[in-house]
Amino acid sequence: MSTAKATDRVLIRNVRCDETMLFVDLSDGRSLGTPLFWYPRLLGATPAQRGNWELLGPGIGVHWPDVDEDLSLEGMLAGRAAPGVVK
Repeated sequence: MSTAKATDRVLIRNVRCDETMLFVDLSDGRSLGTPLFWYPRLLGATPAQRGNWELLGPGIGVHWPDVDEDLSLEGMLAGRAAPGVVK
């Protein structure tokens, strides 16, 4: 028997940020929000830098070229912050 991961069925479709949160809109209609302080590179980025993102693959993650940040949907769904960040 194989075990399916949550990301096998769900993909990121859109990304947006406000001053304190990162939101990803998912292919199943949900939106997931995580605090920006979990991702220090994004927290320190300008709104324009945060707005310059690209999907990784079909939507399994997000890349921000201006700040060299990559986040996986799997990590966001698991509630993982960047290494060294205390929640």
